[in-house]
Amino acid sequence: MLDIASYESAARAGLTEQVWDFIQGGSGSESALAANRAALERLRIRPRVLVDVSGCSPAGSVFGTPLAAPLGVAPMAYHRLACPDGETATAKAAGETGTLLTVSMFASRTLEDIAAAASGPLWLQLYWLRQREALVELADRAAAAGFQALVLTVDAPRVARRPRDVRSGFTVPGDVRAVNLPAALMSSSHERTEGASAIERHSREQFDSSITWADLAWLRERTALPLVLKGILTAEDAELALAHGASGVVVSNHGGRQLDSAVAAADALPEVVDAVDGRALVAVDGGIRSGADLLRVLALGADLALVGRPVFWGLAQAGAQGAAGVLRLLAEELDEAMALSGCPSLSDITRALITSR
Repeated sequence: MLDIASYESAARAGLTEQVWDFIQGGSGSESALAANRAALERLRIRPRVLVDVSGCSPAGSVFGTPLAAPLGVAPMAYHRLACPDGETATAKAAGETGTLLTVSMFASRTLEDIAAAASGPLWLQLYWLRQREALVELADRAAAAGFQALVLTVDAPRVARRPRDVRSGFTVPGDVRAVNLPAALMSSSHERTEGASAIERHSREQFDSSITWADLAWLRERTALPLVLKGILTAEDAELALAHGASGVVVSNHGGRQLDSAVAAADALPEVVDAVDGRALVAVDGGIRSGADLLRVLALGADLALVGRPVFWGLAQAGAQGAAGVLRLLAEELDEAMALSGCPSLSDITRALITSR
């Protein structure tokens, strides 16, 4: 596997068409999905030469925890769709490569099993459910299991219409379940309806679309874990996130799976970075497929980059070994990109390094 595209090809051959479309698909015409890649491709690197890069290192940290590279796994539901071991395989891969794992509240392995398999930092991602007690229970379990932060996804008052899932009538298979939530909350995600997505229907039933910034205080009062808001695309919302106690934000258009006409993550990143101005963590996800992409978003000011689909591809290709291969390849490519652009450390990566074509 010489590049991320090789993992993608291998995964495509090993997954059912319905699962493949669920992983790969975006909302609407998938314009936001395409925009993430296009925004990164527009950024060209301005390499500096005759710089001592003999000791080049991409090592960094998040919330005081060392990382081999500023890289993590984005929250994705149901890893057992790609690999029988599910999130425990991903946790092993992240720990082996010194990267962060963000666990979805719709994980198909228990938080405790994931934590037992992990040797690196863990964050837990949440959607705001109508049954708030389920959020508190998950936050408490995460803290007890050693998770280091909560990531609240704020761009999904409901799941957008994703034509690939509607066309296939996507339903979560019966042997793959969101085991950290009460079964009664998840029953509709396993009910197949022709010409409809069970995931979309479930979100309309269970997600609380009435929450506002004022509701964040309720969650902050019930957990001591740092809160990171995922789905921020504007300076205005970045300012509000910090004003309401967030310790970080993730610049994200949900991998092109929510508002189809949303701005690309890389295009939104500079204004969010400027608004945060070093006061909190800024992470980003969306379309990252190489070490050069990592270098680009770091140059725009991100502290951390999260990758999603490529990790699923690695899981499908070879379980924990495949996921680790993806993460290791990205870190190695970042190390090479830093050396070839004259950046021996993360602090050398600045906006002066890139230009738009």
